[in-house]
Amino acid sequence: MIIEFIYEIIHFKLKDEVIYREWLCEIAEKEYRIIGSLKFIFVDEERIIKINRKFLKHFYTTDIITFDSSFLNTISGEVYISVPTVQKNSILYSKGIFEKEINRVIVHGVLHLIGYNDKSEDELRSMRLKEDQYLKYLD
Repeated sequence: MIIEFIYEIIHFKLKDEVIYREWLCEIAEKEYRIIGSLKFIFVDEERIIKINRKFLKHFYTTDIITFDSSFLNTISGEVYISVPTVQKNSILYSKGIFEKEINRVIVHGVLHLIGYNDKSEDELRSMRLKEDQYLKYLD
């Protein structure tokens, strides 16, 4: 099991990576999965736009892009997170609490790697319920 946190952006670092690793392992266990190799790469908006354009042909910013390399019950992949976008979204979705929003985005990426989607309203509703369920683990 490898869980890496890579910071390509200045002025941001998770407060306690050990807690995040434990949390991610707990999520995997509850979903009957194991963690293979996870990389969380924290980037600026310019970088996320470049990734979005190159791989998804989208010409705008987003808070997260997930590249899945999971196999069977093993969760593996790269999760790119735009810290400035998360900061902006925290005002809309998390009452301005950045840490709550970054946690939501992290679990969102993991849920994608597990196989959850958010394309339809029903899928999005299911994913939000799972996010809320796993965010409680950090309280």
